[in-house]
Amino acid sequence: MRILIVLASAFALSGCIAKTALDVVTLPVKAASSAVDAVTTSQSEADEKRGRKIRQHEECVGKEDRRASKDHREPDYSRCGKD
Repeated sequence: MRILIVLASAFALSGCIAKTALDVVTLPVKAASSAVDAVTTSQSEADEKRGRKIRQHEECVGKEDRRASKDHREPDYSRCGKD
């Protein structure tokens, strides 16, 4: 009976040890992958950022148009920055 318990625990422990060894081996790869992902910008992220910048510029132009109309003057789009 003891032999069965010893064999069963040996197989169970070898699985745990193998899983831990796999985790230790893959940890540097996962860390490097996360670091690269944090540093780089994907195309969709770049598109979102560009779209946000365009919308903010258009919003500023609209506000400047309304202010100029209210003050009876020509709009000064240089207040909205470049773009």
